Amino acid sequence: MRRPVSLISALATTALLLTACGTERAGAGNTGTRAAVPPSRTQVDDQGKGGVRITSLTLPSASVSPTLSTSVSADNLATGSGVAASYEVTNEGTETLTYSVVFTFMGGDGGAVTNQTAIVRDVGPGKTVRGTVRVGELPSAAPRVTQAKVLKVTKVPASEAPAEPGTCPASGVRVSADQGDAAMGLRVVGLHLDNCGTGDYTLEGYPLLELLDKDLQPVHGIKILHGSGEITTGAGPDEQPRPMTLKPGESATAGLVWRNTTESGTPVNVPSVRVRAKTGAAPVTVSPDLDLGTTGKLGVKPWAKAEH
Repeated sequence: MRRPVSLISALATTALLLTACGTERAGAGNTGTRAAVPPSRTQVDDQGKGGVRITSLTLPSASVSPTLSTSVSADNLATGSGVAASYEVTNEGTETLTYSVVFTFMGGDGGAVTNQTAIVRDVGPGKTVRGTVRVGELPSAAPRVTQAKVLKVTKVPASEAPAEPGTCPASGVRVSADQGDAAMGLRVVGLHLDNCGTGDYTLEGYPLLELLDKDLQPVHGIKILHGSGEITTGAGPDEQPRPMTLKPGESATAGLVWRNTTESGTPVNVPSVRVRAKTGAAPVTVSPDLDLGTTGKLGVKPWAKAEH
């Protein structure tokens, strides 16, 4: 049984949004008793993952002596406000990219305590962007955080990255994917389209999809089906697509449905999907991380007006 930490009372997980020219410095960030303890910063020599590496750690107390984790891009941290990991993202490709980086902070037994996500936008070819990700306060029952690592790195073309929350792209429509739902091998991810512009937006039919691998190259050999009837009856009946007009402020949804069954053959993972709302629409690349197994099939449901 894990020993509780009595210092901290609530969970605050923050996602850090960075631009290519912005770097946030770590600080104590705590007005409680531990803020009086000068934070210590440990330099880290780490090879990183996917172009991202942790470069230094800010600890709220010297009571924990960090050691480099032997997993992947891992560094030891102490629990509490003021814990921060400085990192850098280097684009070794040939086009400007936007990165989504998940950092996981773990206890002494290697179990995850909390995750933090940093969105690093518009990193040009050959450029390096530096930033800081902080751990907020944790519940009193949480174990002491002693290590962290870069858990996952996803990159998409900067020109196709989903719009920042609260902003509206030049197209006037905002396309995104949710976290999805999984039950007994069945996977369902929702696609969302918001008319954030000033004019009406017409839709009819199915989203147009292109499956991409980790290097943003097309994934072949997957049959994209209209509807989900060939995959499952658990995702609801297959509705016929209907024409619709979205007024400003209105939304539509569609769905991706698959099973991650693995039998003979090599399992296929699709980290990113290039989505066009309709023929001629500007592409948006989302990263739902499709674990398609060996089924070779992905179902897509038609656009339907969202209920408000």
